[in-house]
Amino acid sequence: MSVSAIVLAAGEGTRMRSSRPKPLHLICGRAMVLHVIHALEQLNPDRTAIVVGHGAEQVTKKVQRLAPAWANVAFVEQIEQNGTGDAAAIGMTAFPGDDYDDESTIVVLPGDTPLLRPDTLNELVETHVANGNAATLLTSMMDDPTGYGRVIRKNNGQADRIVEHRDAAPEELDVHEVCTSIYAFRRDLLGPALRKITTDNAQGEYYLTEVISVLGQMGHRIGCVQAPSGETQGVNDRWQLALAERELRARTNRQWLLNGVTMLDPRQTFIDVTVSIGQDVTLYPGTILQGSTVIGDGAEIGPDTRLVDCAIGSGATVEHTVGHDSEVGVDAIVGPYAHLPVGSSVIANSATGAFYTAPVG
Repeated sequence: MSVSAIVLAAGEGTRMRSSRPKPLHLICGRAMVLHVIHALEQLNPDRTAIVVGHGAEQVTKKVQRLAPAWANVAFVEQIEQNGTGDAAAIGMTAFPGDDYDDESTIVVLPGDTPLLRPDTLNELVETHVANGNAATLLTSMMDDPTGYGRVIRKNNGQADRIVEHRDAAPEELDVHEVCTSIYAFRRDLLGPALRKITTDNAQGEYYLTEVISVLGQMGHRIGCVQAPSGETQGVNDRWQLALAERELRARTNRQWLLNGVTMLDPRQTFIDVTVSIGQDVTLYPGTILQGSTVIGDGAEIGPDTRLVDCAIGSGATVEHTVGHDSEVGVDAIVGPYAHLPVGSSVIANSATGAFYTAPVG
């Protein structure tokens, strides 16, 4: 099964009120768009086309440097923001060959859904292929679907079309099943359908959602897979960013708890997804582990300790300490109230005492 992906990451994200491009805002130490790319892992994509726009150079450099090799990322730029349909068409140009006789699967998804799970995308593609669908939508049920496109189904349960909120009739606004902007398409049908969509809508843009209507009118089968709304919601402002951070932090902490790490209070423990922790580690409240920090087996960290890009040896104790890009040896005792500046180290089996600043070099 050949799968490729298009990640739409060209939007300006004005509601973030930031000079940083929206796809690069961090959640648990990783840029949003990189969380989306990591969600593709089970699909093993032949190529992942990243559609960039606002802050294109910044986004491209960051993703090139940090994206996993298996993602096979390529970049295409949407110069003018003419809608998601236009962005998807631009993304298609990243794939070799033409689309007329290629029945491979193209997954299209936004770059601002950092809570999306790999299992969900795998289910989407497996359902799409098993049922021979022209397109398969990932949908969610929402108590308040304001702002989302509604999924309108046929009597047989298949999706008929997607109506954007601004274009919906009153009875369509009562529908609570929404389009998450995450799709699986057959490549040989997606390309021609994209060439048929128009800008005849409230926004005057090319809607990717219109592709569903085009394919349905041609008699093709459109399927749906439902996912929890908490997993598929996008991040559009700082409040939603904080909510996504809280959810991902809870997932991350749960994973470490199930792998032999003790946390006295997970709600007061903050761990980036890029951190590595050994077994039988104890983390006290107020512990913040960031960047490429590595914690050895049996270490005790905290309370009220922040370590960024640090290496902590097995059996070490580090309390009431701030450290950046530093090392602590095996069975060393650091703190309380210690500072580990960039390039510093504490040798194995030593004790710093209180109010200590480690020497550099």
